[in-house]
Amino acid sequence: MTLTQLSAFVLVARLGSVKAAARTLDVSEPAVSQALSALRQHLGDQLVTRGPAGMTLTAGGNRLLAIASQMVALGAEAEATVRAAQGAPEPLRVVASSTIAEFVVGPLIDAFVTRTARNVDGSSGVAATDEMAVLVANRLCDLTLGPCVRTDPALVSEPVFRTQMVVVGSARKPPRGDVTWLVDPAGTDAESDTGRLLRRLHVPESRIRVFPNQTAAWTAAADGAGVAPAFSHLVAPQLRRGELAVVATPATPVKSAWHVTTLTPDRRSATAGAFRRFLGTPEAMHLMQAAGTGSPPSRFRPPVYVTIWS
Repeated sequence: MTLTQLSAFVLVARLGSVKAAARTLDVSEPAVSQALSALRQHLGDQLVTRGPAGMTLTAGGNRLLAIASQMVALGAEAEATVRAAQGAPEPLRVVASSTIAEFVVGPLIDAFVTRTARNVDGSSGVAATDEMAVLVANRLCDLTLGPCVRTDPALVSEPVFRTQMVVVGSARKPPRGDVTWLVDPAGTDAESDTGRLLRRLHVPESRIRVFPNQTAAWTAAADGAGVAPAFSHLVAPQLRRGELAVVATPATPVKSAWHVTTLTPDRRSATAGAFRRFLGTPEAMHLMQAAGTGSPPSRFRPPVYVTIWS
């Protein structure tokens, strides 16, 4: 029985599928299936089975889950402790919704390292809302930026930045009729701000087109391909240049808040705590408010978050 096998089991159990666990760990589905199979064989129990309602834990799997979660978290903590004793940089693993990762996370990590002069190895990644709680609780990341996460009493989710969402379209070719909705990967997350807005407006899946990032979606909207949800302060440069214009809808503008989610103060790492405090500084607020123009569609690739997978 290994930490790799336990990690696979915990994520399959928490996220409800091998596919979701593989995406979260950034490995192939066969790799997760093989790790889970080895653990099943070692323990002589199926642990988790697939039924009409999705994944279901066996009695043994249900008892194992809490213990396995603790073991995976302790394994990550042990690795970090040993690395720190060897003088390795302190890890800072930030996971965010795709829009925030594209525009904000990189500048925030860079500014934090410069301001504090800490020996920090910062990395960032993209996750759906239901994955965020699992990643933080199992110490597979240090904190998340995005929607509020309230699914685990061991986590603290606090608002750090308030904004609003609008819908934008081409300033030259105003949208008419049943338009196509152009979204970044956050649009496929039902609990993201974009996902909730699409649901509130009753937009059918057949009218949604997903782009690899927000910049690409806005570029297509400026060309007249449809309309795109946007955080108003992030899209402000395109509005000022006349590339895009705000499109009125029954549900927008709508207030929104970005939340930082961490373990409780007694359990979070010193670096995570320091970064959480940094997010409340005027410097961090300025970076979130004036986050630049994002990454060009041809260059942006959602970064992969660090895990203890081996």
